[in-house]
Amino acid sequence: MKLVKRITSTAVAVAATTGLLFGGFSYQAKAASSNVVVAGSTALLPLTQQAKVEYQKTNKDVSISVSGSSSIDGPESVMKGTATIGACDWDATVAQGGFKAYKELRAYKVAVTPFATIVNKSNKVKNLSTKQLQGIFSGKIKNWKEVGGKDAKIVVVNRKFGSGTRVNFQAKALKGSKFMTSGNYKEVGKSGEMIASIQSNPNAIGYVDLAYVDKSVKALQYNNVSPTVENVKNGKYPVWGYGYLLTKGAAKGDNLKFIQYMQSNKFQNGSLKKLDFVPFKNVK
Repeated sequence: MKLVKRITSTAVAVAATTGLLFGGFSYQAKAASSNVVVAGSTALLPLTQQAKVEYQKTNKDVSISVSGSSSIDGPESVMKGTATIGACDWDATVAQGGFKAYKELRAYKVAVTPFATIVNKSNKVKNLSTKQLQGIFSGKIKNWKEVGGKDAKIVVVNRKFGSGTRVNFQAKALKGSKFMTSGNYKEVGKSGEMIASIQSNPNAIGYVDLAYVDKSVKALQYNNVSPTVENVKNGKYPVWGYGYLLTKGAAKGDNLKFIQYMQSNKFQNGSLKKLDFVPFKNVK
């Protein structure tokens, strides 16, 4: 199901009237005097954007601004005071993936995010093992014919340092294996840019969270297991991570209420599932 189709018409209407942009699945917001300002992870962007739309239906007096760039911008923006809530694909109160611990912050789980390896839809490869992915993303495997594909050089597309999707993919899919840094290699800043890069190059490989996967790209099996919500829940698919919202100290006022709405059974069992995330209480 396409991400755009899963975002309600109300969301589009709000975007049109508040200056929000959906170019390449990215989303930017401008609201200088918002009660709630969310910044950070693009993986969590479909969730925070949809929660904003739903929450404001019954809380019309609350101004909410949502934007996405990278996970590291979540805690950094909160610390700088440019956001009241930081969205991050790891618990930023604990040191992880080469990033320091932001001990002044409080972390709130809001979702389980499945991540998927993606290739161009014309690619005939359907499955890659851990060892094959490690070889491809390290640059040791250079041609698709080495993993059952056509005779063509592999183009590796990676997320830039600071991406939570990158942190999770490296830890879970590559088991900590290092990335290549040169050759047929490029880095992109956002999830939408990753999708666009894979769409436009028949020999490219990359990764995104499941919410961004649509018919324009192909999600690969990992060790012969499909990247689905059900396979995350039943423990068969290991490439996933918790998504967090972060505040400076304990969340209060409108920020607390917005977080609580995202954690509510209504949202967790409604829009969150429709967007191919998993309720955070369902996976351990």
